[in-house]
Amino acid sequence: METNLLFEFTVNKPDQTVLITREFNAELPLVWEAFTTKELLDQWVAPKPWSSKTKYMDFKVGGRRFYAMVSPEGLARWAVQEYTSITPKTNFKMYNTFADENENKELPGSDWNYDFSEHNGLTKVSITIVNDSLARLEKMIEMGFEQGFKMSIDNLEKLLATLSKK
Repeated sequence: METNLLFEFTVNKPDQTVLITREFNAELPLVWEAFTTKELLDQWVAPKPWSSKTKYMDFKVGGRRFYAMVSPEGLARWAVQEYTSITPKTNFKMYNTFADENENKELPGSDWNYDFSEHNGLTKVSITIVNDSLARLEKMIEMGFEQGFKMSIDNLEKLLATLSKK
């Protein structure tokens, strides 16, 4: 099992951008599925002890995912993701905004671009997040996005290892 997997996380404030690159010791179809199906997303996308709860998800161009990260005490932090482009097993793009429990968006948001590739059994996911404002980027950072994302990716790595054995 590969243990020296690439992980890069770069914040570029002047461009209001976050760049993330991560390799996984799993085949591309499985990694793609983990990023695009609500049942799998809800198993890894929130940093522990928080959990992810998807109210609904329609993974298609023009479709949406409405979900919350829920604390152990029941505090829910909602978000809306609107899928703007999908090229199966290669790329998808979405617009992400925080929201309240009634799906009222808290603008500004951010554009997310996910690129997937596989080489020698390792799948690389490159994510570019372009925020609509510096204030939005700073809010993400203040909320602990980098640490939470790393924790979520660790959850994903464990999930992929379990699913790969099936």
